[in-house]
Amino acid sequence: MCKEFETTGGAPQLREATVRREAKTQYTLASFLDGRLGGTGSRKAVNALRAALDKGKFAEYHDVLYAHQPAESVDGFTDVYLLKLAGRVPGLRGPDFDSAVKTMKYRTFVTNAQDAYERAGGPQDPEGPGTPTAEINDVRIPVRYNGLLFDGPVFDGLLKKIREDPGSWRAVSP
Repeated sequence: MCKEFETTGGAPQLREATVRREAKTQYTLASFLDGRLGGTGSRKAVNALRAALDKGKFAEYHDVLYAHQPAESVDGFTDVYLLKLAGRVPGLRGPDFDSAVKTMKYRTFVTNAQDAYERAGGPQDPEGPGTPTAEINDVRIPVRYNGLLFDGPVFDGLLKKIREDPGSWRAVSP
């Protein structure tokens, strides 16, 4: 579902609003699929994204990873595949990036990100709030409205309404 949000849903509109400085985007990267499916690809991808952040290429690499995401049931984000995809981002590959991917340099970051994701679920969802989850002005979009995350024009309209009248969002949110 994250791939749908990131590639054909509301993420492109959110990205444009962020570039125009009309929105601030913050990601909490989760690697829960590894525990559920017995793999390591999610943790490896989070580690590689953190390494891309160091090179100032997070957004570009993030887009490439989602555009070429293996099926969730397949542990497809191997070191070799992550490095191959990094080759599609000009200026990302190099000894420091490659080493960070191969050695899981950001292992602690990966663990801390997963812990933050789980905490975000609160007592009602101790394994995490589900993905994708969006908060706008510190108000989580209720699950019953999650469908709007997958409809770019509708999500864009919501972002516009919130920019124009931020208080209205708090008034209608549970």
